[in-house]
Amino acid sequence: MPLIENLHKARRFLSVHGVLSDHVRLGASVLPAPHLRFGGPEFKDDNFFLASGRKEAQRLLDRCGLTPENRILDIGCGVGRLAIGILSQMEQAPRYCGVDVDAHSVRWCKRYIEARQSRFHFDRVNASNRRYNPGGVDLAASFHLPYENASFELIYLYSVFSHMMPKDVEVYLAEFHRLLTRRGQVFLTGFVETDVPNVVENPPGYRGEWTGALHCVRYEKHYFESLIREAGFEIRAFDYGQETDGQSAYYLSRANHDGGAT
Repeated sequence: MPLIENLHKARRFLSVHGVLSDHVRLGASVLPAPHLRFGGPEFKDDNFFLASGRKEAQRLLDRCGLTPENRILDIGCGVGRLAIGILSQMEQAPRYCGVDVDAHSVRWCKRYIEARQSRFHFDRVNASNRRYNPGGVDLAASFHLPYENASFELIYLYSVFSHMMPKDVEVYLAEFHRLLTRRGQVFLTGFVETDVPNVVENPPGYRGEWTGALHCVRYEKHYFESLIREAGFEIRAFDYGQETDGQSAYYLSRANHDGGAT
């Protein structure tokens, strides 16, 4: 295992056992300690981390029409970057559910966000992922997140499908279709390019150095979009290469039987 991963695990162990502090304060916001944050080295900076969460909240306000009346599902919520951003950016927050496969992250969010915010809730899902939860349960077509049909107006996932192979992407997309209201929306990011193989794990020489399982899963654009459409979604907007590490952004809505957005 690379040295950096060993250090991350050691710091997490120390914070769980009370040796290292697991949080910091920045103004009115409580943030996870830097060693608990996922992402590149820039996310270790407190101001950058908070600003990035606020930016994502503002994106949802501007591009998806997020309102306090909405219900939002954050897939791969990690240590609450979006949740913290929403709380910092909105005077009245929507109902929010965060889901992650990492038990430590969910535990942190429950302690520092859910315990203080009655409209925020976090769940751990023991789904297998070779990078983040290799001991989890393999996804099957029968996989369901612990929520009722049509529970959300908005589903958000940042840098999740960028660490996931097609079989699991298909399962999650089908589940999103079940969970969204008729006019619900999805925002997601992923590595997509034209004129490349349909899917490659850790493509050499592509946008950086990738180490370990599922560090970068790159999709061919037309193939990736076929997965989206087959799951019953329409692509409302696409922004190429402007997200973290050169990922692209998709804005989706449910498609009706005539092929238009509902």
